[in-house]
Order: sequence, then structure tokens, then C-alpha cells
Amino acid sequence: MAAGYAFSLSPEKFDVKIVDKAQNVGGSATSYQLPNNQNGHPDFGAEYINDGVQGASPVFHNTLTMFEKVLGFRASDVGMQISFGKGQETFWSNVFPSQLVDEFKDDIKKFGKVLPTIKTFEPFFALIPVDRMLKMFRFSPSFGERMVFPLVALFMGTGNQTKHVSSAIIERLFLDPNMRLFEFSEESLLASVPHMKAFPELGRVYGLWRTRLEAAGNVRFALSCGVASLERGTKKAKQLGGNILATYEGHESEGPEVFDDVIFACDADSALKILNNGSGPSWKERKILGNVLYKWDITVTHHDYDYMKKHYEMNYNSDLNAKRDDEESKKAFKFAEENWKPLYLIKMYEEDPSQIEMSFDLTHYQGQFEGMPAVGKDADITLKDAPPIQRQTGEEGKKLAKDEDPKVMDQPDSAIADENKQSPPKENHVYQTIYLDYEQRQRWTKEEVAKDKIILEKWWKQQSHRWQHYGGTVPWMWTINGQNHTSYAGAWSLVNMHEVGMVSGFSAAYNLGAKYPFKDNDDCAQLFRLYLLLGYMSRMRSEDRKGFFS
Repeated sequence: MAAGYAFSLSPEKFDVKIVDKAQNVGGSATSYQLPNNQNGHPDFGAEYINDGVQGASPVFHNTLTMFEKVLGFRASDVGMQISFGKGQETFWSNVFPSQLVDEFKDDIKKFGKVLPTIKTFEPFFALIPVDRMLKMFRFSPSFGERMVFPLVALFMGTGNQTKHVSSAIIERLFLDPNMRLFEFSEESLLASVPHMKAFPELGRVYGLWRTRLEAAGNVRFALSCGVASLERGTKKAKQLGGNILATYEGHESEGPEVFDDVIFACDADSALKILNNGSGPSWKERKILGNVLYKWDITVTHHDYDYMKKHYEMNYNSDLNAKRDDEESKKAFKFAEENWKPLYLIKMYEEDPSQIEMSFDLTHYQGQFEGMPAVGKDADITLKDAPPIQRQTGEEGKKLAKDEDPKVMDQPDSAIADENKQSPPKENHVYQTIYLDYEQRQRWTKEEVAKDKIILEKWWKQQSHRWQHYGGTVPWMWTINGQNHTSYAGAWSLVNMHEVGMVSGFSAAYNLGAKYPFKDNDDCAQLFRLYLLLGYMSRMRSEDRKGFFS
């Protein structure tokens, strides 16, 4: 969608077709209509959830600028409270110091000294997995299992591959201005409750995005349509007047079609499958794309508060407090007593604490439960102006992995925030529990979730950030991007973040001659320049840069 937007700015130069096997645009940025408070369902306090992508760091400048400045939607502010472990022996949080934090006080101080060392020698540590790094610097094993691994898993340990995540990633979560999520504290590891952004209703965001692209006149969509195969540079393609010959499968019955160039804005596995079905990948593509490891996870969206209480610390408990009487700690304890609203929760499996299950409290995370309109408070558009959206609904959502069946929902006629709205009781909160890595499903406690309290189950194919990714894929993407009239876009090409997905799309389009839409915004352009250098071994065109080295 980012690449499509860049192309749409030059309709006289580009004729673009966006093909997606799904029925909706936006990839994992999807919305789902909650069941109403009938037929035994409680009053959840909102009509919908964003069920895939939840939000972003405030430093995701390209994403937020696209949403807010271009499309007119506003993200809401939220404090990222986290709850790791359960009970005195394993619990800790960024909201108040726990007994576990005091137990590892020496390791925490050492960790603060190690982070700058990793930054200084980042190319080396990019190839060192987190578990190996912890052994190198002689951290206690329990510190890694109880504090470091769950912290990495929070954002980067998809597929329960946390031990194998590159050490450079955790350094960047603390020190990189484009990825930073946490502030280090030598007293408690995490210094504060980070300020995050919760997205407005993503079905509407991407629905309007699609409408804008189609209105430009040079971008068309083929949804519910898969690409079966691609032939590149073959005699047949050239006879038909192009470099790329695409054959489709799915609801669209049209025949093969030729193009000058192709951007694979999908996962690496799918790109390889499509190429294998056609004229075949190059040996470099086979090596680089084949090195990306994917794992299957399932999210269960539910309202089973009993399950959550059993496995997570859902309520503030002073018994978990560190044995401290300094003023700062007292303030933290008081704050937690009055404002405990964890939205990220992680449980470690006792047989292997490096393996985790994670949950969200979507009621605490997403602004609509507190009266935020679907377009965001003070948005530039009203719900009246936004197009109807497609959300997964009812029983169909439970069989989403097999058969998507979205419904078009009616629109409210205003975008006025109800600032006096009260959050529903915790028994009526909407929770989402993620069970990681299907191959290790014997550890899952999924069957403990009450069947009558499940709202939605959904499978996800998730990339792993293991160290091999930063040895065999990321540094070599420039060698295949632009070759054979082919480019690759997606967060998998660097780090699994919405912002990277956006910038990768802008970069792919830019490499084909499109405009970068935010070239005058230094905050946006910083990551774009870095990605262009890493992914294409290129820099911005002379008319777009402010200096020789920009």
C-alpha cells in the first residue's frame, strides 16, 4: 500500500496493479466487529477491535504521517504498562519495582554497561544470539530467562525463537532513535511507562487508503486473487510486450498479464513459491529468501477473565513490591495501586522459561473502549466521510484461517469522542492471547480458555528475528533488489515492524522512479535513507537530498 501511494503521486508515469489473495487490503492490519451484548455476550464497551496490528511507537514517523497527514486519521495515546510472570519469584513490571528486580540488581547494572558495547560493535553482535551474548558477559541464567528473554519476546521473539534473536536487536530497542521503545534504568531495567500510539480503526484507514489510490486513476486492485506464477524475461513475456508475465488464481478469471516490473510485497516464502511456479528464482534469491524462518502462531481473542487471572498478574498486589522505602519507589507503588492497567502480559513456561505465551488486554490498549471514535480524536475526517469498511464478524471469524467472510458494517454519523466513558469491568474486557510456534503446541494452554468466551481465533505466519536472519538475509537484500525487474518489500526484510513495512514499500517504488512522499520531513526521511542504503545500496536522488551524503 505504501508503494502504491508513492506510484499514485505520478499517474502520468506509472500504471500499477496491486494483487492480494486476501479480500481486504492492509495485510495483518485488520479490524473485527465485536458481537453485541445479546445472546449471552457481555457489553464490551466498543463495537470493534483491531485484531492484528495494535499500535506503534511514536517514532514510527512514516506510519503516523501517512495515517494522520495524508489520510486524516489520528492515533491515540496510551501508556505501555507490562506485566511479566506471576508470583513473587517471577513477576516484574515497568510500573513499579518488584522483588525479582531487586534479586537481579547487579545483573541490571551490568546490562546497562553492556548495551553501549553492543552498539559499538554492532556488526559483530548482529550475528550473536541473545542467549550466547548473556553467557559471554557472564549474566546469571535466571536473569536472561526471567527478564531479558520476555523483554525481547514482547516485540521480536515471534515463533518463540527468542533465544536465537540477534543481540543487536535488544540494543536497538533501548538505544536506536528509530526503534527505541524503552528507557534503561539501572534501578529497575525499565525506567518508565513508555508513551505509545494505539491505531484508529484500521479497516477504515486502509479502506480510505485504497479509495485514494483508485481515485488517482493509475492504481487498480485485484483482491481475492492470488498470483500463481511469474515468468521473468522469457520469450513469451517479451512477445507480449513486457518483462514480467503474471498468471493468476482465485476469483479473478482474467488471463495472463504482462508488466515491466514486479514488487513482491509479501512474505519471502510466498515470493519463492510464485517464482518456483514460473521461470524460477536466481540462486541468490533462493539463498536469501530461503533463509527467512517463519513460524505459525494462533491468536485467541476472548473475554475469559478467569483464564487471565490464572496465568497473569491482572491486579496490583503489594506483596509483589520490592523491599524498598525510598521516595521514588513509594511513588511507583502508589501509582500502581491507583493506575494498574497492564496491556502487555507475558507468561513463561516453567519447563523452559525462554519459551513464552503472551497476551494483550485490548480494552486497556485500544482507545475506542474509552470513547475514542474509530477515526481518532480530533481527526481531520469524520466517520461520515470515511468509506464503509469490512470487518470479520460473528461465527465466520472463528473459521478465519480457512474462509474469510467479511461483512460491510453501517457507519456512525459522527466522530465525537465520549471522554466521560467508563471502562467496562475486567470480566467484560477483551483479551487476546497469542500461542507461539505450532511445533511446540504441546505446551499451549489454549484448551483452558472457555469455549463460550472465545470471540475469534486467527492464525498468523510470523517471521523470526534469529541471528541467522542478520547474517544471511538482511545484509544481502541489495544484491537481489532491482535485479530481473524484481524488488522485495516487507518488514521481514529488516525488522518486523509496521514502520519498516511502510518504508520498504516507499523504497521499492522510489527505486523504480516514484517520488518519496515525505522527503521534506526529516523525521520520516531518516529511516527511509537508511533503508534505501541497506536494501538497495543507494541514496536519494540529487533533487531530493540536501547534501552529498544525505
